[in-house]
Amino acid sequence: MRRDEQVHLEPSQLREKHISSFQEEGEEKEKDTKSERLVANFSNIYASDLLPARNGEELTDQFLLEVVEILLNYIKKTYDGNSKVLDFHHPHQLLEGLEGFSLELRDQPEPLEQILVDCRDALKYGVKTGHPRYFNQLSSGLDIVGLAGEWLSATANTNMGKMIPSDLEAKILKVKRQDHIPLYVSATAGTTVYGAFDPLDNIADICEKYGLWMHVDAAWGGGLLMSRKHSFKLNGIERANSVTWNPHKLMGVPLQCSAFLVCEKDLLQACNQMRAGYLFQPDKQYDTTYDTGDKTIQCGRHVDVFKLWLMWKAKGTRGFEILINKFLELAEYLYKELNSRENFELVFDAEPELTNVCFWYIPPNLRRIPNGPEREKLLHQVAPKIKARMIEEGMTMVSYQPHGDKVNFFRMVFSNPATRKSDVDFLLEEIERLGKDL
Repeated sequence: MRRDEQVHLEPSQLREKHISSFQEEGEEKEKDTKSERLVANFSNIYASDLLPARNGEELTDQFLLEVVEILLNYIKKTYDGNSKVLDFHHPHQLLEGLEGFSLELRDQPEPLEQILVDCRDALKYGVKTGHPRYFNQLSSGLDIVGLAGEWLSATANTNMGKMIPSDLEAKILKVKRQDHIPLYVSATAGTTVYGAFDPLDNIADICEKYGLWMHVDAAWGGGLLMSRKHSFKLNGIERANSVTWNPHKLMGVPLQCSAFLVCEKDLLQACNQMRAGYLFQPDKQYDTTYDTGDKTIQCGRHVDVFKLWLMWKAKGTRGFEILINKFLELAEYLYKELNSRENFELVFDAEPELTNVCFWYIPPNLRRIPNGPEREKLLHQVAPKIKARMIEEGMTMVSYQPHGDKVNFFRMVFSNPATRKSDVDFLLEEIERLGKDL
């Protein structure tokens, strides 16, 4: 047959052809892979040995293959109509720990062998929501292609003003004189733009003095509690009535993983419970206080905390501490580099409190123009033009934005464990290269 001749095959023929060729090529590979993976021993291997660690490619491959095998075995069992939908244990039994399974989180990391055991046990003791005999309106079975899409999206999607306590108290007194009742103060531990921390202890004093609810938005900066070096920036957070914390931000937990914490036990249930008998039955054979469904405003969602728990087991508190300290060191490095380069100007002179570093790039042509409205107007256009060139070349990306009376500036944040000082140098050199002719 000539090369230009085409042969039409029906879809069924194409599938058979693909499967047979795959089987022929794959049988030997499967034998080799299995023999190689039998050698893999994760009892002395830790999360810090995986990518982005240097020379971590092979260990990462082996570990992820083990995880995939665990998931594939679980999927097969899920479709087995004769298997159990649930290997039931009372919540207190799971909390107290079963053989080889413990919910306890420690300061020191656990080896990846234990993490694999935890993965198997989490699947073993959980409800098989894709089982053909599991009937619930929130679960529509397991779609293999949809599962692949979930894994892909989770892998590919890798967002300085401070409160002045004296001004806060003055505003409270003002509204009280107007016969209004102040109720709630929301402090911030790590602002989105500047990474600033409100003085939580001082704010707590005022809230206690006037009987106000104190909430702390620690969505971005809460991760600093893992660091013995930097946790002092959140002093006073233990006095808050409620706290928001997003481990999917600074701590690198895959999106989404958020927590809303309150001091008063049973408060969330008292506020949110609807006692919907068609969803939550109070007469179950186990202690229903462990059920979360009637404590939240959301019902149908993933168990977001599982990712954090598994990472905490693998890294330990000290592993997270190393990560957080590294991010702060990178922010300090960028801050010093910007101070030493004449083409850059910091939005604030103060050293960064979190990993946010905000700065302008000043092109040579713009440095000749004195400060004033004309210079501000031109400077406002610099960051967007450089960002557009960045996107076209695709070698690096960084956010920019205006804020208040400040024209567009670059906002650099560090939350990627793979980032190194050489990447920071590359970013600054790219900004200069892309913007020097503006």
